[in-house]
Amino acid sequence: MSQFWVYVAVAGVLVPAAVALLFVRRRLLLVSVVGRSMEPTLRAGDRVLARRARVDEVRRGDVVVVVAPAKMRPEAAEAERGLLIKRAFAVPGDPAPVDRVPALRGLPDAEVPPGHLVVLGDNPPWSYDSRECGYLTAESVLGVVIRPRLRPDRRE
Repeated sequence: MSQFWVYVAVAGVLVPAAVALLFVRRRLLLVSVVGRSMEPTLRAGDRVLARRARVDEVRRGDVVVVVAPAKMRPEAAEAERGLLIKRAFAVPGDPAPVDRVPALRGLPDAEVPPGHLVVLGDNPPWSYDSRECGYLTAESVLGVVIRPRLRPDRRE
């Protein structure tokens, strides 16, 4: 009979731990920075913690994690996952930045349409972003970076 209580105790620990882990995985995302597109803010090897978010939760200036669209699968996308880390330059309702984003020129909208974002890297010569592919859709947005974890040689 005592073995039964051992199983109950183990289950009492493992089940809540599994539920907590599932909750964390559904709310947070850990991503490694690959490439130079976000320098000097983030460098290759840095890791960021992102809170999963919808496009309507993204604010202008936020650093976001997005799934690279098929037409935007650069080598700098994080390994096999095809993730990009960029800065939200314009959000739905903002004026379309046609002067900074050539891919938006000639489009009929004077503002960023609902469910879309304009993202740019902080290091334009090394960034493949909305300047080449235009708007990113709401389905592309995975989350907003809440905490960078810099490589040990970059900590201050």
